Amino acid sequence: MVDIRLEGVGHSYDGGKTWALRPMTWTWESAKAYALLGPSGCGKTTLLNIVSGLLTPTVGRIWFGDREVTGVAPARRNIAQVFQFPVLYEGMSVYDNLAFPLRNRRHPKADIDRRVRNVSRLLGLDAQLDRRARRLDPGRQQIVSLGRGLVRPDVAAVLLDEPLTVIDPALKWTLRSKLKEIHRDTGHTLIYVTHDQTEALTFADEVVILKDGAVVQAGGPAELFLSPAHEFVGHFIGSPGMNMIPAELVDGVVRVGEAVVGRAVGDSGDLPAGPVRVGVRPEFVQISSAPTMPGLPARVTGVDRMGAYQLVNAEAGGHPLTAKVDAHARHAAGAAAHLHFVAGRAFLFRDAVRCGSLVALEGRDVA
Repeated sequence: MVDIRLEGVGHSYDGGKTWALRPMTWTWESAKAYALLGPSGCGKTTLLNIVSGLLTPTVGRIWFGDREVTGVAPARRNIAQVFQFPVLYEGMSVYDNLAFPLRNRRHPKADIDRRVRNVSRLLGLDAQLDRRARRLDPGRQQIVSLGRGLVRPDVAAVLLDEPLTVIDPALKWTLRSKLKEIHRDTGHTLIYVTHDQTEALTFADEVVILKDGAVVQAGGPAELFLSPAHEFVGHFIGSPGMNMIPAELVDGVVRVGEAVVGRAVGDSGDLPAGPVRVGVRPEFVQISSAPTMPGLPARVTGVDRMGAYQLVNAEAGGHPLTAKVDAHARHAAGAAAHLHFVAGRAFLFRDAVRCGSLVALEGRDVA
């Protein structure tokens, strides 16, 4: 296992008129579990296929450790790739499908049997080992396909392209846990492509978020949730996503309409006056019925009762916001409210990129 390093790698399908993957320099560290997260068309699969060798990048170079593999065929990269839909030898048994990659590389028979049975146990396939692959339902076939990618002990990386798409929803949570268990057992580098934030956040050591062919942020699940560096990350991570409120920065003070909501602190020095957007997650919006200063006057427009919590929808200065509150809180549509943001959890954005934070005025809480 080695680090996989991309140097200025980018790809265009139309001769350079547009970029499916904008030129990037990136390193996948050996033995870590990564998730590539983003909406359809953002470049996730293109990037994965460049790493595996199914695509040759338009520009840039790819290194596996100290070996350049930019023009090397997939078979010589020692990569295991699992696709969105099952790829199996349907006439073979489940056992033989799992064993095939190892037999093809002339592993000892005892080693093959041990690894096949270990992977089948982890993936819940023990009862199907003697069945023909064609007799399994599509979800179970995909689990076998997943096992084929994980059974090899010597791969540089295992690439997973939305592998749980055809899996029954009831099994997905279990399989994500099994994937983590297998990762701990094998130490493979795993790169997992998905558009599902729950899959990404529960599986990966590090989540890499793509938008329009470029990485906008990478980090652990907590970092992406608590400290988004881009408006897209705030929107894409979390359910519901981050509130974004147009505001104005004047003399270091941030105003939403006539309401002062806090003081601006730049991420890298003082921020010049001008328009900003305040980003705050629903989890960090607090609601009070009594008018206090500072506070953002608002009116409740509706309440969604979600069982364990409520989503209170409100309007402040003509802008919609959502607060996530306790299931027993009492809020009614049409009621006046004052909104407050938890200190250290409201951020300022310009041109969609985070530029600072909203902090308390002297002697006061943040709005």
